[in-house]
Amino acid sequence: MKPKVTIVTDSIACLPGELVRQYQLQVVPVNIHFDGKVYRDGVDLTTDEAYRLLEEAPDHFASSPASIAEYLEAYRQAGVHSNGTLCLTLSSKLSTLYNMARLAKEEAEKEAPRRTIEVFDTGTAAGGEGLIVSAAARAAAEGKNLSEVIKAAQAVKSRVRVIGLMETIRHVYRTGRIPKFTAQVGSLLRIKPMFGISAGVVRLAGLTRSKESGMKRVLNMMKKEVGSSTVHVAVSHANAPEEGERLKQLISSQFNCVELWITSFSPVMGYATGKGTLAVAFYSDN
Repeated sequence: MKPKVTIVTDSIACLPGELVRQYQLQVVPVNIHFDGKVYRDGVDLTTDEAYRLLEEAPDHFASSPASIAEYLEAYRQAGVHSNGTLCLTLSSKLSTLYNMARLAKEEAEKEAPRRTIEVFDTGTAAGGEGLIVSAAARAAAEGKNLSEVIKAAQAVKSRVRVIGLMETIRHVYRTGRIPKFTAQVGSLLRIKPMFGISAGVVRLAGLTRSKESGMKRVLNMMKKEVGSSTVHVAVSHANAPEEGERLKQLISSQFNCVELWITSFSPVMGYATGKGTLAVAFYSDN
């Protein structure tokens, strides 16, 4: 039996391939620009290849949002599976993807007036966005209608947290979010910044001297939030698979996880945070 709702999202959600295949998700790739060429994130360029390009020549690396045409095609593909489509996007305060998705919705509904498409701003990114997508996809797989699937997404949006740990502060200067002097001093002092996503934007959440102490702080912050409740967790790493796996194992041993997965941090975000970034997204069932 066909689901009532098909889910569309973007490559910044950092979803594991098995989850994409299980729920037949339509993932719209963000565009990566390098040395005069344009690559679709995760389609024309693997994550490992993208990070190699980024390390090779960061000044030649850039990105752009998916186009209206790309979202329109994703809606067409989604329409093959159901009459209802929910598109979940990266925070509208971090990208224009939400606007592109809404403009494409208008075009898609002109093409097929019987279809219903809703665009949902997750207000977050990376694993936080991914966990909201996962919850919506589960609801759709259970046969829930569009309003019920949106309700499931809203419930997670109100609870999900994202905490990240960077290897160095110097790459943040690429985004213009902090003064150059601060970035240079932070790099010299080997400070490892911690960040969170709140109210749709990335904010500094603290500073630590080492990756080890940073991981402990991330775990302690999680414990304060979730206590002994069952928890959903997504771990992401920026070209640091061993550290990412270690963090995942620590979480698995210390929390009652009903959902736990690990993926690569999108190189589009890795451009700003730098290699070695670790990020944890989570929410409790209570």
